[in-house]
Amino acid sequence: MITQHRRGALIYNRDYLGIERTDGIVLVQIFLSTGRSEEQKKAFYARTAHLISEQAHTRPEDVVISLVENTRGDWSFGNGVAQYLTLPKEEWR
Repeated sequence: MITQHRRGALIYNRDYLGIERTDGIVLVQIFLSTGRSEEQKKAFYARTAHLISEQAHTRPEDVVISLVENTRGDWSFGNGVAQYLTLPKEEWR
């Protein structure tokens, strides 16, 4: 999902944790099942910030990424059914 905000409509901390951000800020929120290691997350953050800054011509300092972890039972992919709780694993493809 991509949402664009007009200049001045998005409220954010311009220098949180000593990182100076501009109005070119990009906020990325990803929902995923738990299970990734800290090393995997660090590598993902670095690669994602690099690719976004390179492809979207955005400063890496302006790329903020948030992972929202949950369990497979927290998902419904349609019809109001918790597929991971009701379908056999072989049908999860």
